[in-house]
Amino acid sequence: MAKLRITWKKSAIGYSQRQRDVIRTLGLRRLNQTVEQEDTPATRGLIAKVRHLVAVEEVQA
Repeated sequence: MAKLRITWKKSAIGYSQRQRDVIRTLGLRRLNQTVEQEDTPATRGLIAKVRHLVAVEEVQA
């Protein structure tokens, strides 16, 4: 299964608590941190909520 490389690019200051919670749920703790997650519909949904704060790349496993 493919994976997604998610990088937190923009600060969540000034955005809603829900969006900050989504950043945490994706496993991101610090700005410019990168994590790899499985490419599932649930993960894609979370990314869609914060697409203005993160950068996403597809990675072939």
